[in-house]
Amino acid sequence: MSGFFNSSIGRKYAMALSAFFLMIFIVQHFAINILSVFNPDAFNEISHFMGTNPLVQFGLQPILLFGVIFHFVMGFILEIRNRNARSVKYVRNNGAANATWMSRNMIWSGGFILIFLVIHFIDFWFPEINTKFIQGDMSGLLPNGDYRYYEELTHKFVPIWRVALYCVGFVFLSLHLLHGFSSAFQSVGANNKYTRGLKGFGKAYAILIPLGFIFIALFHHFNH
Repeated sequence: MSGFFNSSIGRKYAMALSAFFLMIFIVQHFAINILSVFNPDAFNEISHFMGTNPLVQFGLQPILLFGVIFHFVMGFILEIRNRNARSVKYVRNNGAANATWMSRNMIWSGGFILIFLVIHFIDFWFPEINTKFIQGDMSGLLPNGDYRYYEELTHKFVPIWRVALYCVGFVFLSLHLLHGFSSAFQSVGANNKYTRGLKGFGKAYAILIPLGFIFIALFHHFNH
C-alpha cells in the first residue's frame, strides 16, 4: 500500500478518488442549502437532522474532514513533485500552448479555496461545534421556539464584504472544478466513448453548482 501511494500513478489515483468524494459532498451541501431559498422550514428540519444525527456527526463528518485535508495535502505534494520533476521549464510566453490556464494554476485556485474553507469553518462549523458540544445545546432552537439554522445562515450574509468573499471563493471553485473534474476521470482511466459526455457534464457541474451557491449568498443578502 505504501508503494502504491509512493508511485506517481498511485498518488494521482488517490487524488482523483478524494476529488470524487468531495464533488459528491458539494452536491449534497448545495441541495440542502438551496432549500433555504425555496423552503426555509425544510432547510431547518434537514439541518437539525444532519446536525444531531450520531452517524453524520461521529461517522461521516470525520471522514469528510479527512477527505478535505487529504485532498489539499495530496494536491500540494503532487504540484511540488511535478515542478521538481520538470527538467525543462515552460517558456514564459508559451505556457498556454502546453496546458490551459486552469491546469497551470490549480495550486493557486486550490490555495484560495483552502483559505475560503478556513473562513467558512470559522463562520459556520466552529460556532456549531461550540453550540452543540461546548455549550451543550442540541435542541437547535431559538428562544421563540423556531429552529436557529435558517436565521443563522441568513444573518451571515448581511455584511456585503462576506458576500463578496463567498462569491469570489465560488468563482475560484468553478475554475478549479473546470479542470479538476476531467482530470479526476482521466486519472482513473475513464478515457472511452463517454469522455465527451463526461467533459460536458463536468463543465456544467463546474459552472452551475458554484453559480448556485453565489445565488444563495446574493439572495439572502438582498432579502434579509
